[in-house]
Amino acid sequence: MTKRFRSTGVYPSPSPELAERSEIFNEKVLQAEERMISKELQTSAKEGRGRFIRIVEVSARDGLQNLPGEPVSTELKRELVERLLGAGMRNIEVGSFVRGDWVPQMADTAKLLPLLPPLTGQSIPLPSPASSRSSSPALSDNGAGIGPSSLKHIIDNTIIPFSAGQVHFPVLVPNMKGLENLIKLQENHSLNGGGKLTDEVAVFVSATEAFSQANNHAPLSKILSSLPPVIDKARSLGYRVRGYVSCVITCPYSGPTPPEDVVDVAIKLLSMGCYEISLGDTTGEGDPESWGRVWRECEQRGVDMTKVACHDTFSLALSSIISLLPHNLSSVDSSLAGLGGCPYSPGATGNVPTEDVVYALHKLGYETGIDLDTLVEVGNWLSSKLGRRNESRVGRAIWARRLSRENKEKGKGKECIKGEESETEDGM
Repeated sequence: MTKRFRSTGVYPSPSPELAERSEIFNEKVLQAEERMISKELQTSAKEGRGRFIRIVEVSARDGLQNLPGEPVSTELKRELVERLLGAGMRNIEVGSFVRGDWVPQMADTAKLLPLLPPLTGQSIPLPSPASSRSSSPALSDNGAGIGPSSLKHIIDNTIIPFSAGQVHFPVLVPNMKGLENLIKLQENHSLNGGGKLTDEVAVFVSATEAFSQANNHAPLSKILSSLPPVIDKARSLGYRVRGYVSCVITCPYSGPTPPEDVVDVAIKLLSMGCYEISLGDTTGEGDPESWGRVWRECEQRGVDMTKVACHDTFSLALSSIISLLPHNLSSVDSSLAGLGGCPYSPGATGNVPTEDVVYALHKLGYETGIDLDTLVEVGNWLSSKLGRRNESRVGRAIWARRLSRENKEKGKGKECIKGEESETEDGM
């Protein structure tokens, strides 16, 4: 290794002309660093051509449910949801009506829901980039102005559906008992003058028999047969229902999952009335090739691919998501700072980080309606509050650049100390 050293000695004061040129140079460096991070990415339009991808944020439920130690405070969860709303998140999974002794981190869901902003079903403006761009007049899907239900924002080649601004706080209900607990909570809240707490519930089922026994403590056939009454009752009360299918790539107990088994369960859930199916790679062993096999099976069986979402855990999750974008993937589940895991899948250490997903989508020219800079702030805030490492590489990188930029700005204008010697290794 060859070391190169800066010469030592007294530094002369720079001339006014040199100082001015140096300041201009420093400013340009800062501007260049600013362009390297999120906001500039949001103006690009490459293969994505501005197509909107809906992000379902699962950190407040799936992300927290497996945390060891004391339960996360209800107040912190409330603040997390509000911060996510500020970043542009509009679909935020907030809790689960499961037994508190089985999942202690979700025991306060009934307490949390009444504390959340009363925004369920309401549309609120999206932050930058969508709301900061000049928009052309709203057009219907065919440009003929048919009606408000089909209207979309046409913004700098980006198509943002009006539904993108609608707020949803989905909660997981594993069975009829969970739904009834939600209904009772809503009734009491309404009697006290409160509005609707949520307009969406989620049901879940495994694609494998072994995981069903471990996670649901019941045979797969029994779980599937119990869901129609739950879904019917939820829909009759105005709740929309989303279906989760776990272990779609591999099962921690039975190995690789046949794609046809995954699609069998997905089709059953859709026929029961689920508006969308989230396919979950519970073990996080999926790759583009294995996801492609599942996707092709869905297509061959006639499943509407706009109703299928992709929920991954770690490793090759992001590359798998990207590989599915040309095949009409339109909804992605992800978790802030990569939080998450499954108590019944050893080694499944977390979900795909939302920051990484949003960065990749914006980089490829897709739109999410999410302000990545604000999202990064929320991810670092949450990681700090929980005392956990932020698993989002994008989050850590953007945050480090921001701190570096702030430090440079604080140090701007400071002159070198005369007579101070320095010896610096700057190469190898």
